[in-house]
Amino acid sequence: MKSIYIAFLCLLFVATSCNDGSKSKSTYRPDSVGNINSLQIVTPEELWNGEVGETIREYFAAPADGLPQDEPLYSMVQMKPSSFTDFAQRYRIFLHATLSDSTNFSLKKNSFAKPQTGAFLTAPTTGELIALIKENQEQIKAAFYASEIKEKQKRIRLSLRKLDTLQKEFGVNLKVPTAYRVAKSGGDYYWLRKNIEAGTTNIFIYEAPLSAISKDSTMADIINVRNTIGAALLPVEDGSKFITEAAYSPFLFNAELDGKQTYITKGTWEITDAYMAGPFVNYAVRDEVNDRWLIIEGFTYAPSEEKRDLQFELEAIIKSAKIN
Repeated sequence: MKSIYIAFLCLLFVATSCNDGSKSKSTYRPDSVGNINSLQIVTPEELWNGEVGETIREYFAAPADGLPQDEPLYSMVQMKPSSFTDFAQRYRIFLHATLSDSTNFSLKKNSFAKPQTGAFLTAPTTGELIALIKENQEQIKAAFYASEIKEKQKRIRLSLRKLDTLQKEFGVNLKVPTAYRVAKSGGDYYWLRKNIEAGTTNIFIYEAPLSAISKDSTMADIINVRNTIGAALLPVEDGSKFITEAAYSPFLFNAELDGKQTYITKGTWEITDAYMAGPFVNYAVRDEVNDRWLIIEGFTYAPSEEKRDLQFELEAIIKSAKIN
């Protein structure tokens, strides 16, 4: 009897082990790959070289907002569906557009790797496929953007700068890479800076009274705050000022940061009389508990560099903010 019982337990163990193994195998996903803002397009060459490809490029290679020179929203790589196998399926973000008998659009997570966001679009004709892309491009871009911000923040967390003084002086926590140094702390502003090959990237934090930005003249008020409070605080040489470039109209977006109403402004800064300029992204956070606008701005000075990914890193850092 005892031997029968032992044999039964052995069989149960083997069966359980096999079930666990098959389950583990079915849910396993390799790590995704790809540079930040690198988008894989999976579509036949005849579609890519025609109106479907033109539509994809219109929306996903459009100039990124707030940069002084045109840089595409995504760096795209196209491949035909028959090549979309094995390692090629591991891109972190991809758009799969093909002709089929039915019309369908879906956003899927971790289909072939993790983390991964894929957009699948099918339609019976090129005209219907183009219409499907146009109809859903905003939703697709929002999903890709969220995925890339999350991935950038994950990479940033690998090596973080400890910023106790920022929490003490401004009541905010940021996830900032160790590559940034504190250029100024204490007093009216907090300045973080990272040296790059041909310039710097910067995070600039300060406050403004709640009366400084109104709903009726939001854009004008934000520019005025930048050009008065910000310009007065940021140290520059020879009496010049750090202001908003007047020749380029900034982009303004409504958003939330850490659950608080936020205005996001993207545009170009300049130093008067110094022939220095670059892009900025400005988060104006309405912090009613502390009776202030908390301004967190990221700006880049890199005259000989592409700036899309530099600004994207700054925005990923800003989006990590936790405000007390």
